[in-house]
Amino acid sequence: MGVKFGNLARIRHVVTYSLSPFEQRAFPNYLSKGVLNMWRRFSEQVFRVVPPFIVAYLVCAWVKEEGERALRKNPADYENDE
Repeated sequence: MGVKFGNLARIRHVVTYSLSPFEQRAFPNYLSKGVLNMWRRFSEQVFRVVPPFIVAYLVCAWVKEEGERALRKNPADYENDE
């Protein structure tokens, strides 16, 4: 009644390759290449990403300040009131 457990089906014309877990290294060149590459990529992109955020922050701060100024009453208009 079918194939027993552990005997995988035989698939024709499909080739798979894999490395033994004893031949693989978990994090090869992690510190020597990974961190330095991350820093290189960050330093290349920081000047493209940060300026729009700075401009957006300055515009938002200016809009808030201008909005508060526009909502204030002018004290000179009420000098002669009793």
